[in-house]
Amino acid sequence: MRPENQRLADLLREDQDTILRGWTAEYHVYTGGRGLSQNLEAEQRAIIKALDTGLAADAEASNFDSPAWAALRETLAGVSSARAAQGETADVTSGFVLALKRPLFDGLQRHRGDVDGQIAVVWAASSIVDRMAQWTVSTYQKTREEIIVRQQHELLELSTPVIKLWDGVLAVPVIGTLDSSRAQIVMETLLERLVNTGAELAIIDITGVPTVDTLVAQHLMKTVTAIRLMGAESIISGIRPQIAQTIVHLGIDLQGIITKSTLADALATAMRMTGHTVTRAV
Repeated sequence: MRPENQRLADLLREDQDTILRGWTAEYHVYTGGRGLSQNLEAEQRAIIKALDTGLAADAEASNFDSPAWAALRETLAGVSSARAAQGETADVTSGFVLALKRPLFDGLQRHRGDVDGQIAVVWAASSIVDRMAQWTVSTYQKTREEIIVRQQHELLELSTPVIKLWDGVLAVPVIGTLDSSRAQIVMETLLERLVNTGAELAIIDITGVPTVDTLVAQHLMKTVTAIRLMGAESIISGIRPQIAQTIVHLGIDLQGIITKSTLADALATAMRMTGHTVTRAV
């Protein structure tokens, strides 16, 4: 084993409690008391154990992607992901790892060796902790991105509800811009509800869509085609005069698709198509 790795491993085993106390104190100073996890000591002990495993395998700090550091990477990823899910910031999360440097240096100072050996072990300790912090931030960013993507998907689903009006008839009020990802959500959700409810007619209301261009029209056409393949019919409502003119100017062919200017007209048409009538109560 490299001498610097041996000295670090010995330090972790002999002075672990002292290092833990120094780590906590340094982290408290760094954060000003913010972001002190309830599982702080458990996280610290897990990291030290994984660090000791890497040192025992004589891993190189410059090759942090090596299998010898696998346990440490996995432990750091777990800590980072948990903190990201709890809403902690990236700087507090990386600061937690970097706070380990000071107690390690203090421990090495208490157990001084020859000058050359001391320089090598200090450099090794600094390099390892730096790589640990880099890995932690990278994992944190990845986790946050995954959370953001999941939340965006959930918001898209909430923004395109499929409503059952009565037996056999569904409605999808679309509000806002209809881009590719949202159009895909609309299609998937609507088709799934068609299967689950056995509905024969779907009303797609675009009153809340500010503009209709070629891309939006294509999304609507694909949705209507998919509905037909499921054995159902569809009505597009909310075709305002401006939208009608835009569709004509773009040369978009909506032949064979039932369109209505208002949702009320679409509802009346849906009732006729499903054999329902409305009579005024006397």
